[in-house]
Amino acid sequence: MIDKETLCEKIVEIYPDVGACGIDVNVDFDENQKRWIVDLKKDNHVLKTFLEEGDAELCLAGKQCVSLGIEIAQLKDNITRL
Repeated sequence: MIDKETLCEKIVEIYPDVGACGIDVNVDFDENQKRWIVDLKKDNHVLKTFLEEGDAELCLAGKQCVSLGIEIAQLKDNITRL
């Protein structure tokens, strides 16, 4: 099982402009859906995205965080449009 703090730290490492774990990025595992919930916050903007278990493992290995990258780009785009 992946440790949520490790996953959160990896997300911040890959996307350093996102923020800090527990402040702008929050990661929790949803036992019912068997996937990771990633909450991204910046100012008054909030986005929620999901990482399947396999995707989270690839992300931790530094190989792929594509869906997360798309969500982060969307969050940044929403902020700059205001």
